Amino acid sequence: MTTETSDGVGFRSKRGPILIALMLSTGLVAIDSTIVATAVPSIVEDIGGFSSFPWLFSAYLLAQAVSVPIYAKLSDMVGRKPLILWGIGLFLLGSILCGLAWSMPALIAFRVLQGLGAGAVQPVSITIAGDIYTLAERAKVQGYLASVWAISSVVGPTLGGVFSSLGIWRWIFFINIPLCLLAGWMLVRAFHEDVERTKHRVDYAGAALLTVSLSLLILGALEGGQAWEWNSAIGIGVFVAGAALFGAFILVERKAAEPVLPPWVVSRRLLATTALVSFGVGAVLLGLTSYVPTFLEGSIKTSPILAGLALAALTIGWPISASQAGRFYLRIGFRRTALIGISITLVGASILALTASAPNVLLVAVSCFTVGLGLGLVATPTLIAAQSSVEWNERGVVTGTNLFARSIGSAIGVAVFGAVANAIYANGAGASDPQTTVAASSAVFLAVLVGAVLTVIAVVAMPATDKKPGESPAQEKTGAAAVED
Repeated sequence: MTTETSDGVGFRSKRGPILIALMLSTGLVAIDSTIVATAVPSIVEDIGGFSSFPWLFSAYLLAQAVSVPIYAKLSDMVGRKPLILWGIGLFLLGSILCGLAWSMPALIAFRVLQGLGAGAVQPVSITIAGDIYTLAERAKVQGYLASVWAISSVVGPTLGGVFSSLGIWRWIFFINIPLCLLAGWMLVRAFHEDVERTKHRVDYAGAALLTVSLSLLILGALEGGQAWEWNSAIGIGVFVAGAALFGAFILVERKAAEPVLPPWVVSRRLLATTALVSFGVGAVLLGLTSYVPTFLEGSIKTSPILAGLALAALTIGWPISASQAGRFYLRIGFRRTALIGISITLVGASILALTASAPNVLLVAVSCFTVGLGLGLVATPTLIAAQSSVEWNERGVVTGTNLFARSIGSAIGVAVFGAVANAIYANGAGASDPQTTVAASSAVFLAVLVGAVLTVIAVVAMPATDKKPGESPAQEKTGAAAVED
């Protein structure tokens, strides 16, 4: 793999066009995760299918999550460029078809196609950043990429509301067309890699078993307690079938020549612990993004825009701390930086849990901003620690595993928090009652705090790493980070 020489981080640097292309690619996924929600009423009014609209989100999330490990492994086999261009192309096709959808089932099916494209774009973008930037530069680059999510958290709902109010909801998908074409064109022109071509044996059986088993397990977590009861035949059967197929997947991977999810990913202490940290980050993140707007709107009748801005404080705090994480981990190490971050996260989550009984928009925004600051110092150092511990031909699968763990954490977090909230709503006066909303949200925020506390354990369990700050990506290819147990 050929890498660029270090010439600074920024849009005007030699690697600037690649950075812009990566931000555009990330923006496709980021905006799409926020723009659809505000347009749901218009979509349902036009094509019907109100009872099925939650699948617009579940189907997309499911397709994205299960495809990440497969794309990540393929990027180590054939290179990053073909995979990210494939993902952008698939996302483009899915967006066009979504804009032309004639019914809710068709729209859901095309959202699956979008999700499969996003499953390639997000992990490969982060992997490319790990390839072309040095250890000292990666935190700042992650700050650039994280800023895309911050911008999207404001721009996405706003655009969705505008298109919805104008009666042109289909443009929430058509707007992806120029973005996809521009990102693809810039990557073709600016990003060049020289991958050693060798014959590979694709693990088709492992890929199929992983996809089906994880689809069933994530589906059970997402839809349990909503589409069906947890203790129903289908609720139990989905988990049993998923677990059985995942067991078969593990057996197949032990014999596969090039397993799609190599056993060493979970056997190495650094990789296992950073994946657990990412799992916790996903749970905390989704717990807040799912319930903060509902909490403010249902308890004190805050407008959706103001509630969204309070939540956006989280995605503003994240890139601020992520961009500065390099200053910390180069001096005190990855684990200590993550410990500082998770401590800040605990402070923000504690404030939110302790003050939920007295709803206040400003206080919620401050809490979310504090949590975002903490998560930026947790997610970035742990991901970079994992990437820096392996060579180029393993970095894709490591990055994919880390992001996949976050997706699983999000799915399970949504399921657990939903079960907690629904139990309180069922025993109270319903979601329309402000007091019941406060009680349910307080319980969810307390559960989020518990999730943050459990994440501390994973951070503490990380081994200390030692790496020279001046190493370039090319040098990193020849040797992994030293790990001290």
